Order: sequence, then structure tokens, then C-alpha cells
Amino acid sequence: MATKFMLCSFMTCPWVQRAAIVLRAKDVKYDITYIDRNNRPAWFLAVSPHAKVPVLQIDGKDALFESNAIAEYLEETAAPRLHPEDPIARARNRAWTDYVPTFASSISTTAYADTEAEFTARAAKIAGPFAKLEEELTKRGNAGPYFNGPKLSLVDAAYAPFLQRYTFMDRLRPIGVIEKFPHLSAWRDALLQAPAVRTSTVPNIEAVWQENLIVRKRWLAKFVAASVAGAAAAA
Repeated sequence: MATKFMLCSFMTCPWVQRAAIVLRAKDVKYDITYIDRNNRPAWFLAVSPHAKVPVLQIDGKDALFESNAIAEYLEETAAPRLHPEDPIARARNRAWTDYVPTFASSISTTAYADTEAEFTARAAKIAGPFAKLEEELTKRGNAGPYFNGPKLSLVDAAYAPFLQRYTFMDRLRPIGVIEKFPHLSAWRDALLQAPAVRTSTVPNIEAVWQENLIVRKRWLAKFVAASVAGAAAAA
């Protein structure tokens, strides 16, 4: 087993958070380096073919890129096992992990809409991927709270960052979609309370995420201001 891990990240990247959740769930110690997305260093570009995070450096000599590859490497090399023991269940978990980009895209494209009208149009499409997960959770054959039952898994780690981002966005600009899907909503709530998820980001992740979004989409500033004012009034 490797002894030293360095996770390379942008401050708010959900794909890095996926890797961090797996590291946390397995109680693997690691350091983290935040990359300036506008000034990506040469050493990082040399080990990241897509010039993207996450990258996991191992013992200062090897480097892995892509969150799925990192998660599977950690699954093979560090206990406890997060994949199901049953091969069919394990394959089904991997298949649903492959659906994450579709699920994530419906959320991220909405968050990065250029206008309020575009935001509304894109938000309306979130229900499609959400319905797919709701159907699977309905017939999964266990009572949760996680995808496979009481134990956090790699598929949970894959979806948690994006369900968290949906929640952040919904608090800024209410979307009213997840409430239509009770199993997905309950899964979201359980994931956001899981210790490995709660400790997988910077402590003020929601505020940092909001700031990053505002830099990109100024039209959302009024909703951030309203959210901050509401929080202050409730305190």
C-alpha cells in the first residue's frame, strides 16, 4: 500500500470531492493541493492529460487522473471494501456510476446558465435524470439510507457531490424538483449527513461555491444577496 497521497484540486470541484469522499470513507490520510484554474502549473499539466482535476499523486512518483480511476484504485488497495461483494450488484453499481456524467450535467448546465430564462429552461430538464435515479432507488431492494443499504459505497461517493451542488443551487434559486422524488430526496439527505461527505471539502464550501458561481454568472448575484439576507434574519 502506498504511504503518501497528494490530491490535486480546484477549490470547488465535485469530481475531486468524489475522490476525497472515497479517501475519507477508507480513512486514508492525504494532503491536498489547490490548483489555480487560470494558471495551471507545468508539473500538473504533465500528469493530467485533460488539464483537469482530480489528480492523485502516489508516493511522489506515480499519478492517476480521472475520478473513477482514482476511486477504483483506492478500492483495490485500501480497506474497507466499498463495492458490493455480489458481482451482479457490483456491476450494477458501476453501471450507475457511469450514469453520473449525465446526472451531473443536468445540474451543472443549469447552474452555469447565462440568463434567468436559460436557467429556468435548463432546470426543467433536471427531472429526467432525477426520475431515472428515483426508479432505481425504488426497486433497489433495501431500506437505505445509501444506495446499497446501510453502508456507504463508491456509487454513493460518485453522486454525493452533485446532489450537494443541486442543494446549494436550490437554496439560491428554488427549483422545486427533488421534492417530487421521495427516494432520491431521502438518499440526498443521508449522503449530505455522511461523515465522509461532510469532511470532504473546505469547511465553507457552500459560500466558496456561491462566490465562484457569482464570478461566472453575475445575474445570480441578487439571489445570493437574498439568500444571505434570509440567513442573517433567521440567525
